[in-house]
Amino acid sequence: MDNKKTMPNFLSLTQNQKWFLFALVLAFVAYFGGLSDLVSRWNTQEEYGHGYFIPLISIWFLWARKEALLASIGESSWVGPVLIAIGAVGLLLGELTAIFVLIQLSFLLTLIGLVLAYGGKSLLRVSLLPIAFLAFAIPLPYFLGAQLSWRLQLISSDLGVAFLRILGNSVYLEGNVIDLGIYKLQVVEACSGLRYLYPLLSIGFLMAYMYKGKLWQKIFIFLSTIPITVIMNSLRIAMVGVLVNRWGNDMADGFLHYFEGWIIFMVCLLILILEVVILEKIGQKRHFWQAVDVPVIQPVHPDKPESIVKKPLYVSIVLILVALIAVNLLSDRVEIKPERKPLATFPTKIDNWIAKESSLPKDVEEFLGVDDYLLADYKTGRDSVNFYVAYYASQRKGVSPHSPQVCMPGGGWIISSLDRITIDVAGKKDFHVNRTVINKDNHRQVVYYWFEQRGRHIANEYYMKWYLLLDSIQRNRTDGALVRVTAYIRPSESIEAADKRIQAFLEKSIPLLDTYVPK
Repeated sequence: MDNKKTMPNFLSLTQNQKWFLFALVLAFVAYFGGLSDLVSRWNTQEEYGHGYFIPLISIWFLWARKEALLASIGESSWVGPVLIAIGAVGLLLGELTAIFVLIQLSFLLTLIGLVLAYGGKSLLRVSLLPIAFLAFAIPLPYFLGAQLSWRLQLISSDLGVAFLRILGNSVYLEGNVIDLGIYKLQVVEACSGLRYLYPLLSIGFLMAYMYKGKLWQKIFIFLSTIPITVIMNSLRIAMVGVLVNRWGNDMADGFLHYFEGWIIFMVCLLILILEVVILEKIGQKRHFWQAVDVPVIQPVHPDKPESIVKKPLYVSIVLILVALIAVNLLSDRVEIKPERKPLATFPTKIDNWIAKESSLPKDVEEFLGVDDYLLADYKTGRDSVNFYVAYYASQRKGVSPHSPQVCMPGGGWIISSLDRITIDVAGKKDFHVNRTVINKDNHRQVVYYWFEQRGRHIANEYYMKWYLLLDSIQRNRTDGALVRVTAYIRPSESIEAADKRIQAFLEKSIPLLDTYVPK
């Protein structure tokens, strides 16, 4: 057997191919921080567990069209280095702000840039889809995913209740808690449908791509994954309600646990297949396996053959090297950390409010990554509030305040309402806070929270990230804190009374924060 013919030989590659492979390796090294965060989220969040399969599918697509790729290599394009430069800026901004989605999207832009720098537009036309498909492996930012999850919980709750009433069941809905009389069904984060939506979107994209139909039919198949997921998730919730009324709570709990996984996902997938079948019934009347197949990719013959010297590729390598060096220098950059008092010295007596301090469990403290925090119950008479301040000296390494929108559902609390309100407190007008009402079992609480960020009081999490970016560049500071005040709603008490209690505490406590959370 001739091993030279059966095994790939690195030495047989052209000089340009070797430089291209070197550039790819260099890009992986430069973007390693953001890519490792990607894998971490695949491991820890069920809705992104399909992420491991996305790169494998992309590689398979590339391998399946390898002949077309080799035949499509043309003259290198200077657009490539431009895209790589933009990607390098995204990499640096992502490292500065710890917004890893910037790094991950910039990595895809860099891959596209390298393809252009090596093989030009002709090569990109053949390789664009496998690269674009990698976008389905990128998780949403935590705060954005939390908001989407909460809104999907409310939609699923509304539709689930509607289906139950159509089936003749008497139910009452409060937020995302469905009261069935003998059982309260909490539509928590796991019931939002996100664990089906993300993988189904990627499958819908593949099916739309492989479907031999018109463009509008492909778009319809892909976009239909969203209502399919929401409706099927709502039907699951309604089915649980029916089981409760007929067979009791234990049966419902078992069904809910069993039915929330692969069965729902497989039904959603079958509906997608049924869509293709229906489209074919009213169209060309082909069988499913004839209508959906991996397209045969014809090579895009370049106007000019592969050039001997690919200057854009060499410039691209230099740009990636510069970005890699900049990232390493950035990691060694010493941030300005203003002087401040430790939160352990925060007054335990504020006017008539007396504190009883407590602490976070060690594992929670390590998970949050806080540099300093205050957790205390302040009480005056029969009124009390819980006061929590989590301070971060730096938010550059992916450690930043965890949004209560993520933490509260994680603790079993159900978000009944979430609004951004403006209050006048402590002489500050137009003081914006997030106000949410949460419940668990028969307990209800009102929560106010906002972000104290280098002299700014920010309720909007998008603005918080924006100012983090600006201040990391202009002021070399990324310190900041999350401030949260919680009031328990007594059984005979109104929500408005809890609001007044929180605002009365804020009137006295906000002026004290500046020495603990610097401007």
